[in-house]
Amino acid sequence: MTARVLDGTAVAAALRAEAAPAVAAFTARAGRPPGLGIVLVGDDPASEIYVRGKLKSAGEVGLRADLERLPATASLGDVLAIVDRLNHSDAHDGILVQSPLPAAMGADAERHVFDAINPAKDVDGLHPANVGRLVQNRAALASCTPAGVIELLERSNVAISGARAVVIGRSDIVGKPMALLLLHRNATVTICHSRTVDLPNVAAESDILVAAVGRAAFVTRAFVKPGAAVVDIGTTQVSDRALVERLFPPGSKRHEAFLRRGSLVVGDVHPEVAEVAGALTPVPGGVGPLTIAMLLKNTVRAAEDRLGR
Repeated sequence: MTARVLDGTAVAAALRAEAAPAVAAFTARAGRPPGLGIVLVGDDPASEIYVRGKLKSAGEVGLRADLERLPATASLGDVLAIVDRLNHSDAHDGILVQSPLPAAMGADAERHVFDAINPAKDVDGLHPANVGRLVQNRAALASCTPAGVIELLERSNVAISGARAVVIGRSDIVGKPMALLLLHRNATVTICHSRTVDLPNVAAESDILVAAVGRAAFVTRAFVKPGAAVVDIGTTQVSDRALVERLFPPGSKRHEAFLRRGSLVVGDVHPEVAEVAGALTPVPGGVGPLTIAMLLKNTVRAAEDRLGR
């Protein structure tokens, strides 16, 4: 059996197509487009790529997107000052601070920043007020990656209601909100993590398995119930040739891509899972494009709510 591909790129394209007329309608009513302020601190290569994609996608649907850059030497106070300015800006309906922040800012820097964002402009859904609303199933703005996964499952006709779902990973940004969104759609949800006893067997009981641990090829076929839908959220940059060749045989497209580039982005799910799963997201081209599409959707929603108020 070869798993059906859950095409995040196609679903993201549909979400962007839906966002464009909503942006146009808002612009006609408000006399300005919805506005997004993105804060990027430092020069992390992955963050540069992510932010570039967000700016490009925003422009394509007519959103205003402004990038605020700070050097890696910036202080937490510098970041908070920009957030405060964007909080009071009439032109910006959404605020996104790109993670990760430089380690020198301290272990709690991101939490301080997320707490400082106006909840009405928190398009990443990470302010404690928005997290609380998510717990109560009242959230207008939910974390973009988990919300994108829900869109993918629903638009791909993967049944959530009544399904057993396992989420591997308990981060505040992905794992916990993912579990809550599945729960609110009537799945029976288990959250697994590094201390979970007999993790493969627990995971193998699920109809929907979501991997979000950031460990290359961690989820093998032993974790997967035959026919299950498997969502791979992890992305790890791999430059170890021996590892790549264990995952992708010489002559395969992925192996050839590694030879050209010298590195490869690999998900949390081992390629062998495609032989067992009923449906599977690819990496790349699975969840990644959905995160950006949901950011656009959240920004439009935030703008409409502000206009309504």
